[in-house]
Amino acid sequence: MGDRFEVVGIRKMPDVRLVKKEKWYQGKPVFSAILLGIIFAGCFACELVMTKDPSYLDLQHCNAPLGKEFLFGTDTLGRDIFSMIWYGGRVSLLIGVVSAVISTGIAIFVGAVSACAPAWADALLMRFTEIILSIPSLLLVLFLQAVFRNNTVFSISAAIGMTGWAAMAKVVRSEVLQMRKCGYVVASKCMGGGFFHILWEHFFPGFMPTVMFMAIMDIRSAILAESTLSFMGLGLPVEMVSWGSMLSLAEKAILTNYWWILFFPGIFLIVTLLCITRIGEYYSGG
Repeated sequence: MGDRFEVVGIRKMPDVRLVKKEKWYQGKPVFSAILLGIIFAGCFACELVMTKDPSYLDLQHCNAPLGKEFLFGTDTLGRDIFSMIWYGGRVSLLIGVVSAVISTGIAIFVGAVSACAPAWADALLMRFTEIILSIPSLLLVLFLQAVFRNNTVFSISAAIGMTGWAAMAKVVRSEVLQMRKCGYVVASKCMGGGFFHILWEHFFPGFMPTVMFMAIMDIRSAILAESTLSFMGLGLPVEMVSWGSMLSLAEKAILTNYWWILFFPGIFLIVTLLCITRIGEYYSGG
């Protein structure tokens, strides 16, 4: 029986390399989310953060530099910039969120109706959407502001939201057109499901990842639009503090040595927009 076996020695095992498991935070905008969360928490709980009344005009300390009493200095009216940033950030972020909710709601409704409507209604809605896209959004916002006849937080939010839905509506329409022929949608129609039932149960989960990116970017666009309007003197009243109104009062700071009037509101605005952009890119798969 000895010829039936052969000693060949130790078999060489293949080189197996252990693959390191990726950590949960790799590739995710964790730092941006934490930083944005801190800004949101500080702005919406600004009563706990503010050191002074942001609307108080301390005329004895106009254009005061950074110090223990005024951490970020004061503006040309003697108001504490540190307190104004947190209070004004709440106004700017509120405008961004409310306008994004309005524009997203209009876009989902128009896009879904256009995809499910007859051909003539679909063409009519899409031509109207293209007309809205061809007009500069700033002009539309100014027109709606003239119609509303007052500059408040909710009027500006409504004006920005009612003009920023067109691009998202076209995306929603294309997504719904692909899903409307799926078996589960046809089965739901055969079982008597209405338009809003199918929209909420079937269409909405399908296009939500794509819409999420555009909704987050709409928040950024709304904050930027409000800042632009306030910088042009067409936004909120002077007594209503926002990041945009703070920048509008700092136009002379560029030519003077009062750099802190422009620097700190600009930094908070830029950091917030960058964080929102990074989170939006993550949801878009970028």
